[in-house]
Amino acid sequence: MGREMSYEEAYPYFGIPSEKVGGLLGYPDGERFWNEWEHRFMELRHLMVPFDGILDVISDLKAAGAVIGVVTSRSRKEMDLDPDAGVLLKDVGFSVCAGETARSKPHPDPLLRFFELAGVPREEVSPENCVYIGDMVHDCSCAHAAGVSFILADWHRRGLQGIPAEHSFSDSEGLKGLLMI
Repeated sequence: MGREMSYEEAYPYFGIPSEKVGGLLGYPDGERFWNEWEHRFMELRHLMVPFDGILDVISDLKAAGAVIGVVTSRSRKEMDLDPDAGVLLKDVGFSVCAGETARSKPHPDPLLRFFELAGVPREEVSPENCVYIGDMVHDCSCAHAAGVSFILADWHRRGLQGIPAEHSFSDSEGLKGLLMI
């Protein structure tokens, strides 16, 4: 789109639905921006791999009987276009993507929809019973608005960046310790 951005400059936009990012960056043609964003994402996806050990964590959680899923700011279209997302989604019970609820993160709607799909009774949704793991302030806001604990995934050891989390981890072993699996 004729503009170079560093990772640090682009990072704040990663937790926002891609359809909205173009407008936030001042591009008048949101559809063109989204198509280019997705094209670049797919060009570089060979550089992306699941974080070491995370697929084992998901497997261990499933074996322990946990209800797990994905609540993402990516649209269903983006998820469907990303073959690597299929690896993750096949191992989780439910997923809620941007645009599938009236309001997106940071509102609680996507997480509450996940609980509904998963059959988790509203009275069981509490900080003691449920955690939401994410890496953006939008994830934290969504978790707290839904009434659950938030665990910050600090995969790149970027620090808490002002994100108020009950706990944080920077690798799969740290996550396993927090979840006691």
